[in-house]
This record gives sequence, structure tokens and C-alpha cells, in this order.
Amino acid sequence: MKIGIFDSGLGGLSVLNEALSKLSEHEFLYYADVKNVPYGQKSRDEILKFSFDAVKFLIENGSNAVVVACNTATSVAIKDIRAKLSVPIIGMEPAIKKAHDLSYNDALKTLVIATPVTVNGAKLKELIINLHAKDKTELLALPRLVNFAENGEFDTENVKSYLKEELAKFDLSKFGFLVLGCTHFNYFKDSLREILPSNISIIDGNEGTINRLISELGLKISTLDQAPKVRFFYSGDEVFSKFELDKISRNLTHLKKMRAIC
Repeated sequence: MKIGIFDSGLGGLSVLNEALSKLSEHEFLYYADVKNVPYGQKSRDEILKFSFDAVKFLIENGSNAVVVACNTATSVAIKDIRAKLSVPIIGMEPAIKKAHDLSYNDALKTLVIATPVTVNGAKLKELIINLHAKDKTELLALPRLVNFAENGEFDTENVKSYLKEELAKFDLSKFGFLVLGCTHFNYFKDSLREILPSNISIIDGNEGTINRLISELGLKISTLDQAPKVRFFYSGDEVFSKFELDKISRNLTHLKKMRAIC
């Protein structure tokens, strides 16, 4: 089976990494809209167009299903994409339900960090209301993290200073979970773990998304250790250069380390 994965940039590699760990016998097409990243500061109409064009491209190139590995694109465009295209479309959702289910202390809150569009979007607010978690959930937009991630700047002092300044807006002793509401944010798990108090667990939505893909398509988790079969594209039908593929390889190696941090 051929599975497409789409993100505004290289954040979705964290979702691809999760997929490769469970579905190694399948072929993947990864589309990064690097010409238009970041989506978190674009208009709704722009995000709709970029997202539809990307998913359509993946389907035209043989994808039997597509994972929209971008919380912002999911928040804005997933309903429109599903209405117009016939293959299974799996979206990203901040793992607030997982935090809610894992919480052993009703007094502790969950902090969701995401892009401005996701934080201000109706989809996230609807999710929080449906989980009856409004009083237990705080939201924080961290737009600069996307730019840091795209530039390969993961654990520098600039990153850590930015995170410390933004997280200082909250009394972190009152929180039990930090939910990563943007796939780009997975690159910073080590920096976040260094800054956050030990009582806060870090959660992302990658595992839940791939599990949903497996369930919807009736797939089986791979037991064989196979070399990944992935083709990479960006912003149209252009393929990545060797330099860019080397960067992707480095990012995937970094993300493998980040998977163990929670």
C-alpha cells in the first residue's frame, strides 16, 4: 500500500517516523510545503488551498490514503478535503484526550502548545468542550518554534530562552501534561524536558494518528525490520536535492531520539 503524508514543512517527519516504526513494509510519499511554511500565520483561505493542493498531489501520485500531519491544516481544512476527495484522509489532533485519560489528579491542568491558527481555531475549542476539559486546559501559541524547526535549530540557547520566557507565563506546578499541538514541536522534546518540572509529562499525537490510520485501513503492524521506502516531494512536483535529503535524514535521526522522551 502507498501512504501519503503531508505537512507544511518538516514537522510531519515525526509522524512519518512513527509510521515507519509500525508499517515498514508499506511505501510512503512525503510532501512538505516548504515554500509556504509556516501555515500557523497564514489566512484560512491560503491554508485551504495549500492543503487541498498537497493532498490532491499525493493522491494523483498513487497514495491510497493520506495523513495530514499538520495540526494547523487539519484544524482549518480537513472537513473540506474529506468532502472533495474520496480516499481515507487521517488528520492530526492535539492529544488532549490522552492527557485527560492519563490524568490521575483532577486538580492538575493540561497545557497545549500549538500554532496561533490551531490555538484560535474552532476545532480545538470544540475538542476541549466535548471533553469537558475547559477548566483544566490552557493554550499557548508558540509560532517561533516552527521557524526554529525548519532551520534545524533544536536545542540552542535561542530556543531554550524562547521556551523559558513563554512557559514562565504559567505556574507549571499546577500542570500534569504538556501536549504538543504541532508536529514541528516534537523536535524540541529534549529542550522542553530540560525546562519543565518533572511532574509534567510531554504528550504528542503521533502514535494516536498512526494507530487510527492502521485501524481505518485494516493494516497490521509490521514485525520485519525493513529499509524504509519513502519518496520526498516539496511544494509542487519537485523532488528534494541531495543536500535536502541529507537534512531530512538528520532530522529523522533526531526524531528517533525524541520519541523516547515523555
